[in-house]
Amino acid sequence: MQIITTPVALDQALAAEREAQKTIGLVPTMGALHAGHASLVSRSVSENDVTVVSVFVNPTQFNDKRDLDSYPRNLEADCALLESLGADIVFAPTVEAAYPEPDTRQFSYPPIDTVMEGGKRPGHFNGVCQIVSKLFLWTRPDRAYFGEKDFQQIAVIRAMVADQGFQLELRPCPIVREESGLAMSSRNALLTADERKTATNIYATLQASKDFAKEHTVAETHDFVVSTLNAINGLEVEYYEIVDGITLQPISDWQETADVVGCITVYCGVRPVRLIDNIRYKG
Repeated sequence: MQIITTPVALDQALAAEREAQKTIGLVPTMGALHAGHASLVSRSVSENDVTVVSVFVNPTQFNDKRDLDSYPRNLEADCALLESLGADIVFAPTVEAAYPEPDTRQFSYPPIDTVMEGGKRPGHFNGVCQIVSKLFLWTRPDRAYFGEKDFQQIAVIRAMVADQGFQLELRPCPIVREESGLAMSSRNALLTADERKTATNIYATLQASKDFAKEHTVAETHDFVVSTLNAINGLEVEYYEIVDGITLQPISDWQETADVVGCITVYCGVRPVRLIDNIRYKG
């Protein structure tokens, strides 16, 4: 397994692979890898001749410097895991290598990127598109793999791929959960043992809301989730939206669409740690 730190070296390493017409899979990550990431890498390894995993905490997608500074980092452990999974290349650039000059490009895909995360984290998705588009240009993958925990991010990247004309397949992959049901996330490492236990209520409440929804309206289901979680010491809902799974626009009636997803962000603990999750009601 090669560890590469510059775009030029990455292009050189992939040149022979492209010449041999080998398929390339890309798994973009911000490191602090866990079993969720491992599932993406394993799928790429099984579906492609060459798998590239990027490990880069991208500063342009953070609108809170404290969040950027506290984001967990452990490149040595990440590389050990990736080698065991059969990854071929780890691309771990410095900020200077990724952004030799300020990236002034603007990406805008309303209404997909203006709701939920887009509304709460100004500039977040623009930063996501900046770095993912760079990774696509540098790697030129046949397939790129993203976890469905970041449901809205996948929708934004899909819009960006169409807009920019990238010739690749997006491969959304199911959420991987801990035994407790908590969605695996690099941010979970920031939780204490007690906070991690408290955080399991997020998915438990979403699961309960599926049965609740069978006999209640969209608005009642929304309020059930928010009030249940806010009543738990150590949890505070930032938003919960029940949306069309394609447009990501809020719905008011279960019959509006055949694809319904509930997307949530909850603050957990004293710091607090920002956790996201989602659940599918229909589709």
